[in-house]
Amino acid sequence: MVGKVIGVNGGVIKIKPTTQDIIMGEMVEIGELRLTGEIIRILADYLVAQVFEDTTGTKVGDFVYGSKAPLSISLMPGLIGNIFDGIGRPLAQIKEKHGVFIKPGAEQYSSKKYYVEILAKLGDVCDCGDIIALASETKVIKNKVMTSATGEIVFIAEEGMYAPTDIIAKIKNEDGVIGVTMSQNWSIRQLRPVKNKIPPKAPMITGQRVVDTFFPIAKGGTAAIPGGFGTGKTNLMHQLAKWSDADIIVYVGCGERGNEITQVLEDFQVIVDPKTGSSIMERTVLIANTSNMPVSSREASIYTGITIAEYYRDMGYLVAIMADSTSRYAEALRELSGRLEEMPAEEGFPAYLSSRLAAFYERAGYVENLNGTEGSITIIGAVSPQGGDFSEPVTSQTKRFVKSFWALDRELAYSRHFPAINWLTSYSEYLEDLTPYFNSQVGKNFMINRNKAMSLLVEESNIMEIVKLIGSDILAEREKNILEISKLLRNTFLQQNAYHKFDTYVNLTKQAKMLQAIMDVYEKTKELIKQGTPMSVIKKSDIFEKTIINKEV
Repeated sequence: MVGKVIGVNGGVIKIKPTTQDIIMGEMVEIGELRLTGEIIRILADYLVAQVFEDTTGTKVGDFVYGSKAPLSISLMPGLIGNIFDGIGRPLAQIKEKHGVFIKPGAEQYSSKKYYVEILAKLGDVCDCGDIIALASETKVIKNKVMTSATGEIVFIAEEGMYAPTDIIAKIKNEDGVIGVTMSQNWSIRQLRPVKNKIPPKAPMITGQRVVDTFFPIAKGGTAAIPGGFGTGKTNLMHQLAKWSDADIIVYVGCGERGNEITQVLEDFQVIVDPKTGSSIMERTVLIANTSNMPVSSREASIYTGITIAEYYRDMGYLVAIMADSTSRYAEALRELSGRLEEMPAEEGFPAYLSSRLAAFYERAGYVENLNGTEGSITIIGAVSPQGGDFSEPVTSQTKRFVKSFWALDRELAYSRHFPAINWLTSYSEYLEDLTPYFNSQVGKNFMINRNKAMSLLVEESNIMEIVKLIGSDILAEREKNILEISKLLRNTFLQQNAYHKFDTYVNLTKQAKMLQAIMDVYEKTKELIKQGTPMSVIKKSDIFEKTIINKEV
């Protein structure tokens, strides 16, 4: 016991310590129910902890028990295909043991056994992070068992079925003999070490044309999806999770409605992964922290997700983490800050909002791991600015730390244009880094056509300002042509049907051909106009209709 409860304020409790032997960030258990909490403030005469569960029933005088360890989760086989709450407890297993409601103080556990293939042999000298065995986690993902110590292997198990906590090897070093299992505890707020960070060199292909062609994101990159209510943030996140070419998807439902998380779970169970032919859940981890769960747990959920992502990155996998949404995370920070009576900053958010967001997005990257493999974490965070105001603190601070910005537009969304990414306010800073890749994979014309298309869309916007003032009758034939080609770009290329079997996902080669076809139409019509053919005559031909049909085959 480290203290007693002297005050309860929602998810924040005050503790009178009975010992000085307690550390900042230590995980504690409160009361008879053993509610999970974390020490977040140490003062001269009392401690403050945030509790990740409902504190109803907690009373003054309840004992508080220390753990001598920070808030951690168990990293082991069984994460893929499972769904967890914000602090890493498996909801399916909790349901089997306690029913549909999470019992206070419920623990994370796993008794399932996995077939383990041994790679190391007796007498091998290994370093921290070396891969010594493979466990068949799912049909498509092998869990690579990594050592957490340096030394000589003095015992190695035979191939067979083992539980995550079974010892499969022993390592001898100056500290003695250390047992190696498939399970390791790791603090969710501590970065996992890497050997080196590598500059981005390849895009994460999503199958969404407006993203891959106009505003790409690199493997190991960061992106934000800001948009007001009803603009399609969650639907776009679902598409990215379903079709991106990452090896593993970690989807964090941070403060979203329960029915949205349910939709993700139901959809992912029936979607066939085009890469493997199996269910997409065979390479997906879901973190569900819905809006009716404690705000402290919501604050922890994105750290739980990124820690799991780092675990698989260390194995050499390409991981994409979808955080939906970071605005709900920021709201949790604001509520906790208010209960802690901290001085509020802009719009009531705490002064450390920007540093917390930076610390989250900085955990992305393409890296060389300690074991010599290469892996990456790509972070895509949704932002929900109130009233669609991109100048509010969460959006403006997020914009500082991401390199791809996919701004969703309310007017596009209401006109049934999906994805509703505004091509005039969005941007990607990865274009220069990824140009060599695009040139080698789909030809040099791809980036040339992309830049031409963007110029046309920008020019269309300027022309439309003139049309609003004095009408379209006085426009030159060249300007009328730009309006038609831009319309073709919007309807054929930028707009995508998520429910069409051919249009929901488009590979990069087809994207390049579609864009080339539109640019060919532009060059042809531009030549006809130079020869004196009016735009009204060109529009009567079927050249535009044939180009539109290309997207559905």
